[in-house]
Amino acid sequence: MHFVLLALVVTALLFGPQWWARYTFARHAKAREEFPGTGGELARHLLDRFGLESVAVELTERGDHYDPEARVVRLSPASHGGRSVTAVAVAAHEVGHALQHHRGEPLLQWRTRLVRLAMVAEKAGAAAMVALPVMTLLTRAPSTGALMLLLGLLSMGTAALVHLITLPVELDASFGKALPILREGRYLPADDEPAVRQVLRAAAFTYVAASLAGLLNVWRWLTLLRRR
Repeated sequence: MHFVLLALVVTALLFGPQWWARYTFARHAKAREEFPGTGGELARHLLDRFGLESVAVELTERGDHYDPEARVVRLSPASHGGRSVTAVAVAAHEVGHALQHHRGEPLLQWRTRLVRLAMVAEKAGAAAMVALPVMTLLTRAPSTGALMLLLGLLSMGTAALVHLITLPVELDASFGKALPILREGRYLPADDEPAVRQVLRAAAFTYVAASLAGLLNVWRWLTLLRRR
């Protein structure tokens, strides 16, 4: 009984933020024909308004994000072509990141470096885990396996931690940039502000969900190694 309860708690902690974010996006994704434009059109308008004509807006299948290296706001089909609270809020959130980059804000620069570190650490961790059995057999030294295991877990754990500590950047993009822009420009009816806040909060916490998913990956490796 205690094990079942623990499993439910762990599942809620690991998957709860992802489920909540998806539910929030879906809840406010209803098409609103009275909106003057799509999320993609709003993104283009806002970038031009703030003097970021050189930043492109592209359609992507890899999830909504801003690419600081390519200087591109990439939006999923639902956000790019949608006329909904979710589409508009998500587009404004990603433009918020473009504004952070354009203004040279330290938070985004710090986050970009950390995300690169996270990607390298995650790949290194997975490689170490895959190489663990082979290295242990070749060297026949338990200490080698233990070292590889430690390196793998540290790398993957670092990736999860990096995603978690970039939350201030995401919150600024949502509530320091996107919300004031949408409110002051009257891009949405005032009655929609509570829904906009919910979507912007979900957009900001996407990286928290990624962090918890990374921790789940570490736990899976530990479980697999214990079975061996």
